[in-house]
Amino acid sequence: MSPVELFDLSGKTAVVIGGTGELCGAIAEGFAAANAEVVLVGRDATKAEKRLEKIGTGGGEAYFVAADAAKKSDLQLVLDTVLERSKKVDILVNGAGVNSPTPFLDIPEEEYDRIMNINTKAVVLACQVFGRYFVDNKVEGSIINLGSMSGLLPLSRVFTYSMSKAAVHNLSKNLAREWAPLGIRVNTLVPGFFPAEQNRKVLTPDRVAKIMGHTPAARFGEARELIGAALLLASNAAGSFITGHEMVVDGGYSSMTI
Repeated sequence: MSPVELFDLSGKTAVVIGGTGELCGAIAEGFAAANAEVVLVGRDATKAEKRLEKIGTGGGEAYFVAADAAKKSDLQLVLDTVLERSKKVDILVNGAGVNSPTPFLDIPEEEYDRIMNINTKAVVLACQVFGRYFVDNKVEGSIINLGSMSGLLPLSRVFTYSMSKAAVHNLSKNLAREWAPLGIRVNTLVPGFFPAEQNRKVLTPDRVAKIMGHTPAARFGEARELIGAALLLASNAAGSFITGHEMVVDGGYSSMTI
C-alpha cells in the first residue's frame, strides 16, 4: 500500500464539530482533500460558507449542519441529518472550544458554566450520540477529540479551560479502553500553541515571549500542520492500531524543561 493510499479517506464520512473554526476548519479541508465527505458542524453559517468555499471541489462533498454542540437534541439532529444525506458516519472530530483569561478568584459562575459546557459537555454528548451509532451499527469508527497542552501541563491564566481539557483527555482514554474491543478508536489530538479565535485574547506580548522561550521551534503552529496528525488518527489504514493516544503537535513545547 502506497503512502497516499494509507491516508486516503475515500468512501468515509467525517463529521467535524467546530469545523467552522480555524483549527478544525483546516482539519476539515485536509479530510476533504483526502477524499472524505465532510460535514461541518457549528453555529455560524457565515463562517461555514467561507470554509466550504475553501474546501471547494478538492475532494469529497462538503456541507454544513447548524447545531449547538452543547445540546444533545441538536447533536442527534446532526446525526439524523447526516445519515439521511450521507447514509453513514465513519469519523467524528470534537473541536468546539472557548477560552477566557479571567483570574481564578474572579471567575464568574456563568463563565465557568459556558466554558465547561462547550469544551467538555459538548464532547461527552457527541461521544454519546455518535458512539451509540457506532456501537449499535458495528461501525469501526474513529473519534478524535481536541485536547490541549493545558490539559496535560498546568498553564497560568486559563484555569477553567485547563480543567475542561483535562477532562477531555481523561474521557478519551476511558472511551478508548471501553470501545477498543469493538474496533472503535478514540484519540486526542493535542495542539501546542496555535493562534486561533478562542485564545488570541490571552496572547499578550509578555505571554507570547514566554511561550516562544518554552517552544524549541520558536514559533506558533499553523493550522495546516494539524492535518497530517488528524489524517493518521482518522484513517483505518494508517492508524488502525492507534487508540487511547495523545497525539501532540507542539513544536517541542512539551519536551522543554529548563
